[in-house]
Amino acid sequence: MFSQESYVFGTRVEVLVFGAPEDQARAGANAVLREFDRMHRAYHAWQPSELTKLNEAIAKGEQGIPVSAELATMLRESQDLAAKSDELFDPAVGKLVELWGFHNDEFKPILPDPSKLAQLVAEKPRMSDLGIVGNKVSSRNRAVALDLGGYAKGYALDRAAAILHELGLKNALINIGGNVVALGAKGKEPWRVGIQNPRSPTPLAILELQDGEAVGTSGDYQRYFELNGKRYCHILDPRTGQPSAGAEGVTVLIPPGPHAGMLSDATSKPLFVGGAELWLDYARRLGVAHALRVDEKGVVYITPAFRKRLSFTDKTVKVVEQSP
Repeated sequence: MFSQESYVFGTRVEVLVFGAPEDQARAGANAVLREFDRMHRAYHAWQPSELTKLNEAIAKGEQGIPVSAELATMLRESQDLAAKSDELFDPAVGKLVELWGFHNDEFKPILPDPSKLAQLVAEKPRMSDLGIVGNKVSSRNRAVALDLGGYAKGYALDRAAAILHELGLKNALINIGGNVVALGAKGKEPWRVGIQNPRSPTPLAILELQDGEAVGTSGDYQRYFELNGKRYCHILDPRTGQPSAGAEGVTVLIPPGPHAGMLSDATSKPLFVGGAELWLDYARRLGVAHALRVDEKGVVYITPAFRKRLSFTDKTVKVVEQSP
């Protein structure tokens, strides 16, 4: 098996290729990592990129802003997912992300200015504020600032799968900071991945992935800071402008399809933000049958379909089945 790692999208990236000559596997992994680097530079939310240029134009009140065909497609897909989730998946809140200090590689334990926070919440930047005609973008709300951090990793997984298929590599596992897509198998065995335990270095459960499936997790344990004993994570609730609370992690499994990676990344966000009362409702709306939520007490709530696919390694955890 050939393995290659890199650091892109602010996280560790790993490409595993099985059952191919080393030169072919290396060429495939290199092609994937080059594509990741291209996307990282093109759609970075705070370093100069096509995305920051678009945000600058929106802030100036410009209309009919030309963008690449790829970015226009990404924005349309994000807009559709936002509409299905009552805008809880909201890549338009880049200014909120910046205000909380998450547009940095290191996070300082400082709360944002309350008046600035209140102003941004009142301005309600949403994906529905965008008008996308062809490859031109307009916004009726100048407070919109796009941050595709909750979408781009999944989109990159789909691009990686397409590239490896084009190169004739049928068995691979691509992992972008816990967002994973599986191609084929690892010889006679399926690809196996661990489901992160939000408060332990050991996995919560083990999942066997079938060809083309993708799994994604949103959690409060990677990008966060603590202040006065309270944890503030980077996943923001656009309704309040505050970091989402009440859950430690949400994991979803998406069946094979051309957008499996993207959906594994994006759909976990509204389930995380929706809270105990709404997470299953959003799972149903988004067509996610396999999902689990770890609440603030470490209790695992899981759909019956996902329970059947998991082997729990932590026997002490409380597991409760809930149907969408």
